[in-house]
Amino acid sequence: MTDRRALLFDVGNTRLKWGVLENDRIVRSGSIDRDKLKRQGFAPLTTRLPANVDYVLVSNVAGTAFATRLAGVIGIHCGTDVHFARSEKEAYGVKSGYRQPRRLGVDRWVALVGARAQTGSAVCVVDAGTAVTIDAMDNTGQHLGGQIIPGPRLMAAALSRETSDIGLPSGTPRDPGSGMGLFARNTGDAVQSGTLGAACGAIERASKTMRSAGLRPKIVLTGGDASRILKQLDCNVLHRPHLVLQGLAHMVQSKT
Repeated sequence: MTDRRALLFDVGNTRLKWGVLENDRIVRSGSIDRDKLKRQGFAPLTTRLPANVDYVLVSNVAGTAFATRLAGVIGIHCGTDVHFARSEKEAYGVKSGYRQPRRLGVDRWVALVGARAQTGSAVCVVDAGTAVTIDAMDNTGQHLGGQIIPGPRLMAAALSRETSDIGLPSGTPRDPGSGMGLFARNTGDAVQSGTLGAACGAIERASKTMRSAGLRPKIVLTGGDASRILKQLDCNVLHRPHLVLQGLAHMVQSKT
């Protein structure tokens, strides 16, 4: 793919990330809130994208209606077909652990591909976004299965919605720090510390379980809340903010 240019999209529940693959490297990237696209249309996105690309590949978890709109707009903008990644039984050095491989979220599949391409070892892949997904993969590229829990913001929203006295935290998300700073002295901070701790606890337990099974996993962390979680984990962590884009890039490169 060294003499071609590809446009990559990671469409999540909250944001759309994009990257330009050129000379086997992602040379430009950016993101935009999907709410902004709903309000203003796709112009705020297309004005930031190159038009002269040879290939477009998308990881989409936003549903078929959004996929259709995106394919139409980007197809016209770039003058080329738009391709959508699909979860597979086995490809790119990864073998799905799902009995029905197509039921594995495509973002999780592509993240596994990206992690495998970068590490070649046992990993615990964590995508910390609206939901937190945790996927285990052994040294051979066998996906061992995964977990899905609400992300910290979703947990906080559920607490606010389902209780009478716990509202949504306001202001900048609190960093609990270390030690006794874990225990907050007001309700808003307690929610932020507790929801972040719940996500971290799930990740640490997943890693511990893999170690108990004789694996030595690296934790590969991505997603919008990755930087907050990263500060709280006391283990072997690789922060890869563009892991899904990197997985898509590996898929494109493997086609040549």
